[in-house]
Amino acid sequence: MLEHVPQWLGHALRDVRAGIDKLAIAQEPLGTFERFDLSSMAFADGGRLPERFTADGAGVSPPLMWRDPPAGTARLALLVEDADSPTPQPLVHAVVWGLPGTAGDLPEGAIAADGAGDGEEKDVGRNSYRREGWLPPDPPTGHGEHRYAFQLFALDADTSDVGADPGRSALVAAMAGHVLAAGLLIGTYSRSEEAPVGLVGEAAGATA
Repeated sequence: MLEHVPQWLGHALRDVRAGIDKLAIAQEPLGTFERFDLSSMAFADGGRLPERFTADGAGVSPPLMWRDPPAGTARLALLVEDADSPTPQPLVHAVVWGLPGTAGDLPEGAIAADGAGDGEEKDVGRNSYRREGWLPPDPPTGHGEHRYAFQLFALDADTSDVGADPGRSALVAAMAGHVLAAGLLIGTYSRSEEAPVGLVGEAAGATA
């Protein structure tokens, strides 16, 4: 994977990035909407992802939790994208749809291949490698810090007609005109760069 990209090449591509404006949450067809709370016990918003959740560790998905979405929410959908991938569009690390429209959580490792679903409404779609499940962050060495955007959408309609194993484009198309609110959580990761790991500052003290 991208850990094999030589450091000199990663450094040369530091300015080649998809961009925050390419994230699904910023796309015009989804309209304007409120924000609700999305967080993780594993890292603070804007903090570094622990290695366990990346290609340098166990490569499992991190735990996520969210508070009550707005009234009228029928389902929730999650997209995780790398805003700083050296590609024209953000690299998709996870697609999950059909989550119940209530406060809830995804435990560590919950974003995994599940075929036709887990039998509890949640279904996991295809990442940018066209595989079901969590694509562990794997930025090129020397490319600098990457921002991984966990985007949770509260929808006023079911997304069960999105098709089998949808990717990002199919899900965004299905969500257009149906987004009531969204939660946004940013985790960062880089190689060959010094950075604090996990919860920082007041967030770390709150969990001690």
